[in-house]
Amino acid sequence: MQHLPPVRSGGQILVDALRINGVERAFCVPGESYLAVLDALHDAREQIDLVVCRQEGGAAYMAEGYGKLTGKPGICFVTRGPGATNASVGVHTAFQDSTPMILFIGQVAREQMEREAFQEIDYRRMFGQMAKWVVQVDDARRLPELLSQAFHRAVNGRPGPVVVALPEDMLTDRVAVADAGPCRRIEASPAAADLQAMGELLDRAERPLLIVGGGGWTAGAVADIQRFAEHRQLPVAASFRCQDLFDNRHPNYAGDLGLAAGPKLTQAVREADLLLVVGARMGEITSGGYSLLDIPVPRQQLVHVHAGIEELGRVYQPTLAINSGMAAFAAQAATLESSSNPQHADWTRSLNGHYLANLDCPPSPGPVQLGEIMAWLRERLPEDAILSNGAGNYAVWVQRFYQYRRFRTQLGPTNGSMGYGVPAGIAAKLAAPERMVVAFAGDGCFMMNGQELATAAQYGANLIVIVVNNGMYGTIRMHQERHYPGRVSGTSLHNPDFAALARAYGVHGEVVAATAEFPAAFERAAAAGTPALIEIRLDPEALTPRQSLSQIREQALAQS
Repeated sequence: MQHLPPVRSGGQILVDALRINGVERAFCVPGESYLAVLDALHDAREQIDLVVCRQEGGAAYMAEGYGKLTGKPGICFVTRGPGATNASVGVHTAFQDSTPMILFIGQVAREQMEREAFQEIDYRRMFGQMAKWVVQVDDARRLPELLSQAFHRAVNGRPGPVVVALPEDMLTDRVAVADAGPCRRIEASPAAADLQAMGELLDRAERPLLIVGGGGWTAGAVADIQRFAEHRQLPVAASFRCQDLFDNRHPNYAGDLGLAAGPKLTQAVREADLLLVVGARMGEITSGGYSLLDIPVPRQQLVHVHAGIEELGRVYQPTLAINSGMAAFAAQAATLESSSNPQHADWTRSLNGHYLANLDCPPSPGPVQLGEIMAWLRERLPEDAILSNGAGNYAVWVQRFYQYRRFRTQLGPTNGSMGYGVPAGIAAKLAAPERMVVAFAGDGCFMMNGQELATAAQYGANLIVIVVNNGMYGTIRMHQERHYPGRVSGTSLHNPDFAALARAYGVHGEVVAATAEFPAAFERAAAAGTPALIEIRLDPEALTPRQSLSQIREQALAQS
């Protein structure tokens, strides 16, 4: 006897698809355009935790941070028009960070389209170059098919964001349609001949450098790539904000190719005779503004391993291109036979020594030494602590002076997006409540999504937020002083008392005005039993770890 599928609304079909695909948490700002989904989520509240946020940008960042941390698609629901435009910042972040994410957007009713109805936008055009795929579901009977495709696209190949537009009246249509099964992960594997060719290139190389980065990694892949590096005695560098892909205390670690890259490491990229790039795209920051490798043919031999075949040969023409997922490549690379090359060991020791020397922070102006605070956190925080940050010069201290020791302990936007650290940290604390989460933000960065402290308080996400307050948009001021010294325009900020603001949200808040005050303040924050905020008042002169604001200005004036 044939069993007919039940009659359900479009909203119910969608929520059933989320459950089938193992979705446990979704982030949203509610809107009338998808009320039918909210109603269906009411029936699924025991299976899916719906986190209500205060602004769509914060919600999208939370979904992105959740996807980055867990490897599952981060789910976000927003309403049409302003809701979608606010959320676009999270989609851009997910795209550049190769993070699996699905953004669901309520849309105007089908009969109202192409009239510039209230808050109407064509999302296929709006998100066309910002997402892996954009689809509008006009027929509720196609929801199982198109949502299955959305999940598959988000996680397979180079992971990334998918946008699904949901016409309001489609969600209330009642139809009989069978569900699709759960999404299956599909991973390309390296060919045996390519692995052999890679091994031969490594055997002949005198100064090889392994660079890891990108998305799609697992804890097993990270462990396997470490074994591979140990067997081959290779130095390992991390691409921009991917430092948690290799234990920073390991003797093979050479540092990160980010905004805080050590000069000896960037020199090593130029001097290497073989670059083995696994997962990273070698984008603008990692490549030093595209200066470390010649385009289109690098002077170094290049083995490029990437899950997205479209990335291979996109900017750099590799000596050997390998289309593979990270887990499949790392597992097979770890088992390759290796020949001992004493030059590799000496090269690796040298680069590791330069990395360790770069951990020393010279004194900076003012009573707060941010380098000493990061060194204290390096010793104090548990190995599995999660650190998040947005964008700004303060992040240079976080990336240069902290040592990431385990996989998925770093959440930072590779697109340099401000306002990311707080919502990403909240998502991390909700996903892993047993782990310590520390979110860093500058004063300008915090004010872009600081309202999500209300979300943290509402859901008991007891993270610690560290706001580094120097009264300006520091990164822009740095560039301003280098190019237009002394002509300050548009970068000064007048800030609230951040600790008092935190207390207004019902969370722990206090101020640190000197280095010695920080340890006790942090311990009080950790023991507060609520979310906590520590405002560090930093001297504006302490603009970078290497140069003060005045030194940057004086150097620029001398060169003009």
